[in-house]
Amino acid sequence: MGVKERKERERVDMKQLILNSAHKLFVEKGFDKVSIRNIAEAIEYSPATIYLYFKDKDEVLHALHRDGFKFLVECFAPLAAIEHPFERLKEMGRIYIEFALKNPDTYKLLFVMEEPMRHVQNCRDAEWDEGDRAFEILTSTVAQCQQYNYFKDFQAESLSFVIWSAMHGLCTLRTSGHLGHVSAVRNSNLDIDQLMGYTFESFVSVLEKLRS
Repeated sequence: MGVKERKERERVDMKQLILNSAHKLFVEKGFDKVSIRNIAEAIEYSPATIYLYFKDKDEVLHALHRDGFKFLVECFAPLAAIEHPFERLKEMGRIYIEFALKNPDTYKLLFVMEEPMRHVQNCRDAEWDEGDRAFEILTSTVAQCQQYNYFKDFQAESLSFVIWSAMHGLCTLRTSGHLGHVSAVRNSNLDIDQLMGYTFESFVSVLEKLRS
């Protein structure tokens, strides 16, 4: 590896170190309580080092938000092998739940914390499309279902918001710990994962009834 390649690798590694540390701090303390100095202290560098890579704290958060949605879209990649759109839609829900449960901190950053979306709305970077891409996968799948005469009485984008809202609510209840307080868990032999599974399957049943 030449000098140029080594320096580029060091630059990439440092940027990732900053993002990893910032991610942890934002989730643990909240965006407003974390400063550039806090991030610098976590990686044992000066704040000036952070500013070599990011102009401010918002840009750090924006990068984390972008990378998180890119990861989610990558998780959806196996859906391309499922031909029937309704089966693809069901599998998309399972993948979304799995993503939330395996990556709760990233899920919170993307879908629970207010600050990332606030920055994205104010951002003028026209190349930021990862979040839109994730939703487009859902809306295009619903639209393809309509080509099979499913959900024919619904507008594709509106129904997509309903589906996403249901999955988001279920995942947020699970990742926040609130699902464990539901009486169905406390007063029966169900564990939280079973309740998640039953709730998801019940929602799929509702979608099946709405198909015609």
